[in-house]
Amino acid sequence: MFENKEGQRIPDATFRTRTPDGEWKNITSAEIFDGKTVVVFSLPGAFTPTCSSAHVPRYNSLVPVFKQNGIDEVVCVSVNDAFVMDAWQKDQSAYQIRFLPDGNGEFTEAIGMLVDKSGIGFGKRSWRYSMLVKDGVIEKMFIEPDKEGDPFEVSDADTMLRYINAEAKEPDTVSLITRAGCPHCTRAKALLDQHHIPYEEIELNDRITVKSIQAVTGRSSTPQVFMSGKHIGGADDLASYLAQVK
Repeated sequence: MFENKEGQRIPDATFRTRTPDGEWKNITSAEIFDGKTVVVFSLPGAFTPTCSSAHVPRYNSLVPVFKQNGIDEVVCVSVNDAFVMDAWQKDQSAYQIRFLPDGNGEFTEAIGMLVDKSGIGFGKRSWRYSMLVKDGVIEKMFIEPDKEGDPFEVSDADTMLRYINAEAKEPDTVSLITRAGCPHCTRAKALLDQHHIPYEEIELNDRITVKSIQAVTGRSSTPQVFMSGKHIGGADDLASYLAQVK
């Protein structure tokens, strides 16, 4: 069984990171946690299936909601080196999360979550968990059950958000179908940016054609905007929708 360390101070540790200029920079636990409210989640490894397909993406999408609910920063810790963590952050486009490399596993060991995954060629790695840390003190820990494999049941972003605020409103997921050179598409993207709404852009090409837009929306014009499964329409429709939900 893993020890739940709620009520205890975060371990003193130094994380060996890289700056955008390629310089080495040491960051201490005190710099990250003191005087702040921080959500931390830790996982077995960068680029691994569950970590890349579910754990990181969901935390990344909920960062704005966490911040609306008093969280200063969301931090991902893994027993990987700085080069791997930086490459993984870029691969995930998860720039709203701080990626902390615990290359030697010192922080993970100090918090009691270092496990031996030599059987699958990983060596020493972190057990999957999350925690809410206030001014360096652990208020809440969600530790995955101690069983075979890689359980992912309680350390997810939604569980943490429900603990912080069960009534928190999740952000809309937005997709925008566009065409190169389309002024209305440019206008729609500007509207979303003005309202600080993140979106995924799908640009028409040889594989995604006007026929696809017609099949899905019944329209052939661009842009076509979708929010959380709802078809909003074009740029004028988007402007009207945003005006109504202010």
